[in-house]
Amino acid sequence: MKNDATIALDIVKAPTSKIDSVDFENLNFGHIFTDHMMICDYKNGAWQTPQIKPYGAIQLDPAAKVFHYGQAVFEGMKAFKDDKDNIWMFRPEENFNRINKSSHRLAIPEFPRNHFFTVLEELLKMEKDWIKKGFGNSLYIRPFVIATEPGVLASPGTEYKFMIICSPAKSYYNGEVRVQFSERFSRAADGGVGYAKAAGNYGAQFYPTNLAKAEGFQQIIWTDANSHEFLEEAGTMNIFFRINDTLITAPTNDRILDGITRKSLIQLAEEDGINVEVRRVAVKEIVEAAKDGSLKEIFGTGTAAVINPIQGFGHKGERYEIKNLTDSYATYFKERMMKIQYNLAEDKFGWRYLVKE
Repeated sequence: MKNDATIALDIVKAPTSKIDSVDFENLNFGHIFTDHMMICDYKNGAWQTPQIKPYGAIQLDPAAKVFHYGQAVFEGMKAFKDDKDNIWMFRPEENFNRINKSSHRLAIPEFPRNHFFTVLEELLKMEKDWIKKGFGNSLYIRPFVIATEPGVLASPGTEYKFMIICSPAKSYYNGEVRVQFSERFSRAADGGVGYAKAAGNYGAQFYPTNLAKAEGFQQIIWTDANSHEFLEEAGTMNIFFRINDTLITAPTNDRILDGITRKSLIQLAEEDGINVEVRRVAVKEIVEAAKDGSLKEIFGTGTAAVINPIQGFGHKGERYEIKNLTDSYATYFKERMMKIQYNLAEDKFGWRYLVKE
């Protein structure tokens, strides 16, 4: 779905570019940012004229409500460039819908659709040189909203900033990943904000994840808050388990993020005739499958990582390794999905979104 109406947009171009100082072959994910960013303020009950301006610091009052009450949501997206220099996004409508769903849950005004796509496309066209061709190269896009109204009264803000920043990217995770099944901590609870990409969801993960890292794990797979008997989501990823030739993943609910890569993989698997079970996944079931050899794979899915294999897991002091497969689902679906993203394969589902010059 494209935009029909135009909106006012203020553009201030950076006088010089820093792109020549960037080593694109050795990128540290999320640390290098492009020349421009987008800012749109909400005040007096309405979103104001968006502005694209040189990337740089912003000034906030110390009493801004984002600092005190955590009104902040974000998204993660990517742009890709094919061999003909066309710029593509992958299912951006889903990201737009989800950031507004997240905003709604945190009492943040929803952002207009036409604003979102107009400013995003213009920003990508301005930063097109930062989107490098080649399988695996991309531009990571981070839209986010914060409450900026000064005041320490515990109430929703009346002023906000919607911003978009961009960062060139290669792969997100490097090396082998092993996870710990959480026995004590939970990512979210029923009735909470687990389904929203709220900043606080991620901040609350860091301490338990640090404890897991001290034991030699890279991430946590969270269990349900009520019983810690069911596996739900990894630190920054939805999670899949392959038992024999069946893929199993937890259903989305108000605790689990409705991942775009997750839902795309399910569609691809179903198209290929692979049995996919979307149901609660018991810790006991996965431990037993690891012991009897029927657990073939665990992998996470997400925008940044796409699909990330997991080599082993720990639970109750025991460690379980997963053998490498030459015909892994993780490798197969990652390649298949990325070929769609890079315009190297047919897009049967209409997922690609062309940024027109």
